[in-house]
Amino acid sequence: MAAAGPGGDPARWRTLLRFEVLVVLALSYGRSAAYSLVDILGKLTAHKALNQQAAQINTPSSARPWLDLTYQVLDLTYGFTVVALVAYLLLREGASLRTIGFDFADPARDWARGALLAAGIGSAGLALYVAAVKMNLNATVVPTTLADTWYRDPILVIQALKNGVGEEVVVLGYLLRRFDQLGLSPLKSDLASSLVRGSYHLYQGFGGFVGNFVMGMIFCRAYRRWGRVMPLVVAHTLIDTVTFLGWIYLVPHLGWIPRPQ
Repeated sequence: MAAAGPGGDPARWRTLLRFEVLVVLALSYGRSAAYSLVDILGKLTAHKALNQQAAQINTPSSARPWLDLTYQVLDLTYGFTVVALVAYLLLREGASLRTIGFDFADPARDWARGALLAAGIGSAGLALYVAAVKMNLNATVVPTTLADTWYRDPILVIQALKNGVGEEVVVLGYLLRRFDQLGLSPLKSDLASSLVRGSYHLYQGFGGFVGNFVMGMIFCRAYRRWGRVMPLVVAHTLIDTVTFLGWIYLVPHLGWIPRPQ
């Protein structure tokens, strides 16, 4: 695949590279985007306003706790496999996850940058979400319906970590590298990556699409400036952790946050 490089047959190399990208997306976020498109079409054609419908995340897989925990662990485990695939593909070309800045070389700076991004994007994203729901452009997002069990909070935190690692390694670091190698301009690469990010959040509504597209563009700019995905992994993980746990412990006390009707 990419390991051959353009030195042998550039046309064949680019063809294989495109095929590689399509396969990676089909096994991960491209597949999620397809389901998300069908889901939003279902919501839009339902005999109910969009903001009166719920977009549920982190739902239970069984009413029996031990069985639900087993499903949750399996889902998390297999969710990380796409990162392993990307790591392998990078190694095949003589690179590694370190090449895209997924390592612990600069933890203090990564955490500081990630926390600042999370605070800014998280607050702006929340305002956009509330406005979109009020304007009937978004479903009401329910971050979790998991039962109050001993494993609920740890599972949600690990789920947030999986989202942060998976999306930023694949949709940010990997895709931008491949798009750049295919000859796209930085702007076109950033737009393509951000469109992928927005598309698999479309199940939430148009606010979810726009918000994640904008987040994607900001993350792309930050990645190109810093040359590292780790700060973006930190930011994404923090945003999702606050969203998931905040729904349980904070939202019941905040009347202005939309809740299912």
